[in-house]
Amino acid sequence: MYGLLWRLLPGPVWFRLILLLGLIAATLVVCFQWVFPAIAPYMPFNDTTVET
Repeated sequence: MYGLLWRLLPGPVWFRLILLLGLIAATLVVCFQWVFPAIAPYMPFNDTTVET
């Protein structure tokens, strides 16, 4: 998969590297801003109730 992304990106190696790092950063931002908060209520480790 990463090889396919690398071959599809245009330009010289330095530009591909910058573009790939930007794509990774954008993916992380989308995950932390929208994806993770949307699925957090459905995760089992969010139950903070301690039963004795």
